[in-house]
Amino acid sequence: MAADDLRRSHLHGEIREQPAVLRRFLSQEQPTLEALAEAIHRRSITQVVIAARGTSDNAGRYAQYVLGAHNGLSVGLATPSLYTIYRRPPRLGDALVLGISQSGESPDIVAVLTEAGRQGALTAAITNAPDSELARAARYVIDIGAGPERAVAATKSYTAQLAAIAALSARLDPEGGRLEALARLPAAVEATLAMEIPIAAAAPRYRYMRHCVVIGRGYNYATAFELALKLKELTYAIVEPYSSADFQHGPVAVLEPGFPVIVIAPSGAMAAEMEEFMAVLAERQAEIVAISDVSECLAQARMPLTLPVSVPEWLSPLVTIVPGQLLAAHLAHARDLDLDQPRGLHKVTKTE
Repeated sequence: MAADDLRRSHLHGEIREQPAVLRRFLSQEQPTLEALAEAIHRRSITQVVIAARGTSDNAGRYAQYVLGAHNGLSVGLATPSLYTIYRRPPRLGDALVLGISQSGESPDIVAVLTEAGRQGALTAAITNAPDSELARAARYVIDIGAGPERAVAATKSYTAQLAAIAALSARLDPEGGRLEALARLPAAVEATLAMEIPIAAAAPRYRYMRHCVVIGRGYNYATAFELALKLKELTYAIVEPYSSADFQHGPVAVLEPGFPVIVIAPSGAMAAEMEEFMAVLAERQAEIVAISDVSECLAQARMPLTLPVSVPEWLSPLVTIVPGQLLAAHLAHARDLDLDQPRGLHKVTKTE
């Protein structure tokens, strides 16, 4: 497949579009975010229940960390089959029930929001489809405004969902320059796109990779899940995500010389722990691919992918996923696969 074919793909264009999407979202959705933050404060909400699937579920994992660490909220992921299959919805109490969906059309996610509204819970939706069923079921609708996403694998809608969660967190607690840091994020994502050159050179090395693990912890636990999903969707490799802690509780046994391990290790409170974990990987002769701006972590990698900018750790998942998206795209390209329409997948998946 020629390089021009990759650049003409919807997927490649949507990855490159992310800085513009983030700028547009951050400039347009502030009134809704402010209104939702005010409602959360007014109702003294301490718990959040998130209903999502797939990529949006990974955005929910990010919300668990950022809303927990910065806003003191206890955040859990809903179990939609309790609402649709078992017909035994839990009592939601005075929680915020937040639906996250690119299309807003999955019946099980809509069912969670509908039941939450029936119980009198505060409801909100983060979606790219403000006229969707999910939006109609929610009291507050945060339109990520990513525009049409024609590639099946979500990229720009994912980072816009993360931005919506980060912006809500910053609105709930705007002290410490968090809103200003968020405003600088699109430029950081734009700078990170320059990593495409070394990633394009690195991808052919892994053309025949069939198994891999992706490691992230803390805020970037979500990134591990999302990068693993992108690699599975686009390259058909068997890729499993773990936190560095969970990986050492058993799965570390799979390691053998040359086994590929992608480690997401940006600067921040988790960097020292990730450096120690990478030393364990190196001792077992794993093939380490590191996405990091920490020199000690990069030094241990067989394939160091250096982040060109550093951002606050709570915002780093919006940056660290970008080289992951590019790696998945270029690896699929090296395997002569269809970047826009992976086999067996559809843009909108409706589950009950």
